[in-house]
Amino acid sequence: MKKLFSLLAFLISLQLFAQEDAWVFLKNKPNSAAYFASPLTMLSQRALDRRTKQNIAIDSIDVPIDVRHYSLVKNTFGITVLAKSKWLNAIHVQGTQVDIKNLKTTYTFVDKIEFANKTLNTKGVSSKKSTQRTKRNKFEKTTTNFNYGNAANQISMLKGDFLHQIGYTGTGMQIAVIDAGFPNVNTLAAFQRLRDNNQILGGYDFVDRSTDFYKGNNHGTNVLSDIGGYIDSQFVGTAPDASFYLFRTEDAENEVPLEESLWVEAAEMADSLGVDVINTSLGYTTFDNAAYNYTYNDMDGKTTFITRGAEIGVSRGMILVNAAGNEGNDDWKYMGAPADAASIFTVGAVNATGNIAAFSSFGPTSDGRIKPDVLAQGQNVYVINHISGTAVTSNGTSFSSPIMAGIVACFWQAFPDLTNLQIMQRIRESADKYNNPTAQEGYGIPNFENAYSILGVEDQNFLNVTTVYPNPVNNNFTIQTSLQSLENTQIQIFNVIGKKVFEKIGLRTKKVNVSQLHSGIYILKITNGNQQKTIKLIKK
Repeated sequence: MKKLFSLLAFLISLQLFAQEDAWVFLKNKPNSAAYFASPLTMLSQRALDRRTKQNIAIDSIDVPIDVRHYSLVKNTFGITVLAKSKWLNAIHVQGTQVDIKNLKTTYTFVDKIEFANKTLNTKGVSSKKSTQRTKRNKFEKTTTNFNYGNAANQISMLKGDFLHQIGYTGTGMQIAVIDAGFPNVNTLAAFQRLRDNNQILGGYDFVDRSTDFYKGNNHGTNVLSDIGGYIDSQFVGTAPDASFYLFRTEDAENEVPLEESLWVEAAEMADSLGVDVINTSLGYTTFDNAAYNYTYNDMDGKTTFITRGAEIGVSRGMILVNAAGNEGNDDWKYMGAPADAASIFTVGAVNATGNIAAFSSFGPTSDGRIKPDVLAQGQNVYVINHISGTAVTSNGTSFSSPIMAGIVACFWQAFPDLTNLQIMQRIRESADKYNNPTAQEGYGIPNFENAYSILGVEDQNFLNVTTVYPNPVNNNFTIQTSLQSLENTQIQIFNVIGKKVFEKIGLRTKKVNVSQLHSGIYILKITNGNQQKTIKLIKK
């Protein structure tokens, strides 16, 4: 019995004095007033302009962590500070369980502590947590050299070429790519156009805390190529005229909770610089230390540190595009964090003909929300090889995401007065499965030409007509209007290619029968005198 007690004491001692990762959340930001008085000390003018355009107020979330509080934690014996987040008012620390817990009793400004190992948290752990899952290779893909023609299919599938043809190529838009490294982007001919036109605005290596971001894993180079790469007559990214910030937050050789914190730091920097769109072809479910692994229950849009940060990023007015993940063939099969965030634009993968790629991760989120949001080509997709500088084929939602992110930036360029949430919703509505989403396909493949056309006609004004309902419609819809009579009103319905499929002049009632129309998306035009209103109409 004595030996048993000795063994238990030894094991408890090991647990107490092992190095743990944790987030220390602080109560407040005493320095907020000074920053509110001088907002340019925390946000660039471009970031402030983005907020103003979308009617987003500056608040305490934008204020940096209090320097005094940060310094006290950093200088605490036994504590190593690895990262910090102003958005979440949190400091990522490493130390023993005892030393980390002592921070709560030592400093009154500490609100709570969350250990990466959830079994150490006061509120306990999900009963469905499993530590038996093996760490996956998050960059697993197949790459084959081809006699390259062009990358037209991955753009034309989304009708991104339509946006390019009418002049929307990303000019004036800023995109941050958060990834594992960008080797040879500073030398390869495929990125020379970016370099010559000063479209690479800067970057940072958060892993090594270095200004040299042209190193690390080649995954980021491949990802960037699908947005900004250019080889004359051979390869064009989806937003070739956008400007870029390149941030390395992913340590490809290790999978640790710190990477989540570094990602949030990078997203915060992107926000402060005024970035419009962030692409992230990363996701987190398993770690080197299996005690940190997430469960499907954790994919609820509010649990993981990175997902909470992503939600704040969207609330600041940016569009965050994220790969769904490549685990559709695995036992896990679901997306990882932060793709589970409610407001993040999650992208799954299809092949060249538009059929779902088997590896593309599934939704929904554990709280029942539709994910992924949309799809883009990710199987046999073209990227720029980081060594040869030539186009090769590769697989993964890692590439579906940047293909989408670039076209999203072009679309937002076309409609700069819309908010980030409005842009994302318009894109969802243009997708081919919007009315019948599925667990792996979400809302399906967007059609940016349709989205553009519908938004273009909706800019017209007819104040007397408020709306029509129901929409989507089965057989009949009703015109909600302040007009007493519709006898002089003309109703016209056009399909998405502009062909008139329905017309009625003079209405005795406000109810209109459209049972003869096939299911699909239409443009409804209502004319009364010199007033006109156009509305997107969905027929079930």
